[in-house]
Amino acid sequence: MSSQRAPSSAVTAFVVASRYMPVYIAMGVLVVVAWLWAPETLGSVPLRAIAPLAAVLAIAALGQMLVIMTGGIDLSVPGTMSLAAVIMVGVGGQSDERVVTAILIALGAAAIVGLVNGILIGGLKLNPLIVTLAVGQIATGAVFRYGRTFPVQNPVPVGWSEWVTTRILGVSAVFWIGLALTIVLSLGLRYTTVGRRFQAVGANPVASHAMGVRVNVNQILAYVVAAVFYASAALALAGLIRRPGAFVGTQYLLAPIAAVVIGGASLTGGQASALSTFVAAIFLTGLNQMMRIMGLPTALQFVVFGLVIIGGMLVSGDRIIRSVEFALRHRRRPELPLVQTADGSVDRTEKGGG
Repeated sequence: MSSQRAPSSAVTAFVVASRYMPVYIAMGVLVVVAWLWAPETLGSVPLRAIAPLAAVLAIAALGQMLVIMTGGIDLSVPGTMSLAAVIMVGVGGQSDERVVTAILIALGAAAIVGLVNGILIGGLKLNPLIVTLAVGQIATGAVFRYGRTFPVQNPVPVGWSEWVTTRILGVSAVFWIGLALTIVLSLGLRYTTVGRRFQAVGANPVASHAMGVRVNVNQILAYVVAAVFYASAALALAGLIRRPGAFVGTQYLLAPIAAVVIGGASLTGGQASALSTFVAAIFLTGLNQMMRIMGLPTALQFVVFGLVIIGGMLVSGDRIIRSVEFALRHRRRPELPLVQTADGSVDRTEKGGG
C-alpha cells in the first residue's frame, strides 16, 4: 500500500510546485540576457542599488498577494502608500524623536483604509475592483488635503533615513526586512492553523462557510493586513529617497499585481507563494534596471514591462497547473485496442465494451 501512495504524493507535490516554476525560469533568463547584453547590471554596485527597491516592491506585493488569495484585488495601493509616506513627513516633522509616532499613525491610517475596503468587499460583497479604486482615490484626496498643512516636499527625519539605508552584509536593511517578512509570512501560511485556514477560505469560500468558517472576517482581515504591508513599503521607500512627495505611491499600481501573478499565485484565490512573489519582485526590479543600463527609451521600457505582465498572465499558475494535469492524465491513459465495428470501420474501444 505504501508503495502505491508514494508516487501519488510525489506527483501531487510536482503539480503544486509547477505553478511557481516560471518565475525562477524567468529569473534565470534575465541573468543570461543581462550577462550577454548588459553585464553592468550584474555588478556589485547595481545589485546593491536595486536590492532595497526590490524589497519595497516585494513588501507591497506580499500585501497584494494576501488580497488575491481571497479572490480579490486591491487598487488602493498607490493612495495608501502615498498617505503613509506623507504622514511620515508631516508627523515626523524632520525630528527623530517623532519617528515612532509617525510610524504608528501611518500604519494606523493604512489599517483604516484596509478596514474600509474589507467591510465594503467582505461584509457588503461589493466589487473589489471598483471599491478599492474608489477608496484609493479617497486616500489620494486625503494626501492632497493633508499636504496643504506643511511643505510636502520636506525630507523624512534624518534618523529614519539613516536607519533604512544602513547596510548589513553590504546590503540595505530594507532588503533584509523584506526577506524576513517573506519568510515569516511563508511559514505562517504553511505551518499555522490560521494560515492554512486562510488558504482554504480563498480556495473554496463556499465549503469553508459550510464548515463554519467566517469567510467575511478572513476577507476583511486580508485587506487590513495588506494595507499595513503597503504602508510598511511606503515608509521604507520614504527613508530610501528621503523626500517622498505626494505621488510616491503612483508607480505601485500594477507592479505588485504583476509580481504576484508572475510569482504563480492563483487569481481565483487560495494558492500563492510568498517566496516566489519575493523572487518575482526582484525579477521586475532587475528587468527595469537592465533596461535603463541598456539605454532603452522610456516608452520602450513601458512596452517591455507591459509585455512581461501579459506574459505572466499567459503562463500564470492556474494555466500551468491545468497544463501539467492534462499532460499527466494523457500519459496515464491506457492505449485502447483496435476493434472492427459492424460497418467495417476500425475504432478504439474499451475491452469488453458493446
